[in-house]
Amino acid sequence: MTNSLTNKPPIWYWLVAVLALIWNGMGVMAYLGQAFITDDMIAQLPPDQQAEFLYEHPAWYTALFAVAVFAGTLACIGLLIRKKWAYLLFIVSFICATIQQVYLMIEIENVNKIMPITIIIVAAALIWFTKLSISKLWIK
Repeated sequence: MTNSLTNKPPIWYWLVAVLALIWNGMGVMAYLGQAFITDDMIAQLPPDQQAEFLYEHPAWYTALFAVAVFAGTLACIGLLIRKKWAYLLFIVSFICATIQQVYLMIEIENVNKIMPITIIIVAAALIWFTKLSISKLWIK
């Protein structure tokens, strides 16, 4: 029988989990901002930002955005409460985010590719981190 103290996650585990929650929380805020922005609010933005909000994305794109950020946020909560189901949610988040970001990079002209690529890399890293945490028995 293993002692729960021997499987206690290191401090850096908690740091990564909290930073991941902040990252995914910013994704939720970006989604909510995009979903609930009004025409009046768009009109007050600088012209280059207005173009981003006036582009009509397909419904599936918006749905993937929502699933990616909410699954990622729930997965981060799973990390914080040390639950293995976080792994599955990070996989769902990664798949949705990757499809969404690849579409964005292909479909929109002159889009800066740094953020979409960063989103994909962070999503993949969180899967790896969760798999490592499971193998070290930090989460069950």
